[in-house]
Amino acid sequence: MSNPISGRGAARERLLLAASDLFCKQGINATGVDAVIAAAGTAKTTLYKAFGSKEGLVEAVLEREGETWRTWFVKEVDALPGSPTDKLIQLFDVLKKWFAEEHFYGCPFINAVAEHDKDDDRMRAIALRHKSVVLDKIRELARESRPDDAEGLTHELALLIDGAIVAALITRDPNIADHARNAAARVLSKS
Repeated sequence: MSNPISGRGAARERLLLAASDLFCKQGINATGVDAVIAAAGTAKTTLYKAFGSKEGLVEAVLEREGETWRTWFVKEVDALPGSPTDKLIQLFDVLKKWFAEEHFYGCPFINAVAEHDKDDDRMRAIALRHKSVVLDKIRELARESRPDDAEGLTHELALLIDGAIVAALITRDPNIADHARNAAARVLSKS
């Protein structure tokens, strides 16, 4: 079967797509470079020319995955009806859609930090850059919902989000989002 994507830029794209799929499904440490190049149909030298190392590939995958997910998440939350408080509760419905996807393997950032050396701050820094964009979206709504403690509300909801992601990964039950939604509604009712 021929691949319609060809050329140098296409090889980089195939590497990113293959690595994203394999890293998310099997784990970063469990996926060797040989598996990535086999899935992408490229040479090992192509991977090293494009990314420098496996770690460079990991970072590129995380940046791409994060940007794609954040764009989707913010667009979905912005499209929710109702007040900022309503949106903060309903954002768990957005997460439920994600949890129900066939290829839901949890948060690549949580997974990457969990897999890597805890003394190496690179993965943590990448994860925090991702998280800061998500927190900014929550904070924007929290400022209108609970102006006297927007920061506290932002972090309370972020903890519910992270917990729901991990619980959905472990249980493979997208309905976990409903429990997180109910908890968010209780948190917000105390505003």
